[in-house]
Amino acid sequence: MTARRPAAGSPPAEFTGFPAQGFEFYDALAENNSRAWWQDHKGEYLTYVKAPMVALLAELTDEFGAPHVFRPYRDTRFHKGADPIKDHQGGVVQVEDAIAYYVQVSASGLMVAGGWYAPLGRQVARYRESVEGPAGAELERILRSLRRSWEIDGRPMKTRPRGVDADHPRLDLLRNKMLTVSRTYPVEPWLGTRKAFTTVRSGWRAMRPLVEWLADHVGPAGDPADAL
Repeated sequence: MTARRPAAGSPPAEFTGFPAQGFEFYDALAENNSRAWWQDHKGEYLTYVKAPMVALLAELTDEFGAPHVFRPYRDTRFHKGADPIKDHQGGVVQVEDAIAYYVQVSASGLMVAGGWYAPLGRQVARYRESVEGPAGAELERILRSLRRSWEIDGRPMKTRPRGVDADHPRLDLLRNKMLTVSRTYPVEPWLGTRKAFTTVRSGWRAMRPLVEWLADHVGPAGDPADAL
């Protein structure tokens, strides 16, 4: 039986999990990524992918902030030959410019992630200044606690920043141009239950010290004084 979509403007239903049909949709999309196929199967996306994502994020709003659900369409104007439909559905709670909590579903399963995902404006300079100062020790402690369960990615530069000694005790951190943590859970029956909600919530709670450190020390793209 096909799930019934909520009426337009109605509040999202309680999150009960990501149904198997949503992962099957992405499996099929991988073989049929065209606008014609999308038009025939858009209802499946809305019911089995988008609606659960909206419901999940709605339940996380009070604790983490207002969410944004990304559009399923890829902008092919600047990516000639790219598939028109994204192979995943992402949702984000933005904390600061390019600093956020993130969740994603795709044919691979559920991804829970967060952190600083792109260098903007003066963010890299602020990050390095903070790492070299007392706040750097706090960041090291946070990352040590996360490393046991999370994949950490800093997209590090191959060399070292100008003016930084080769034997600097925090050289590995100073090389970073971003800093994220992520964990992917493969498609299993529990993703279709409330356990998916508690997994995302506990994951975001675990990474909160990192996200807050980044919001405090990396900050916005521009100079906050410019807004005064």
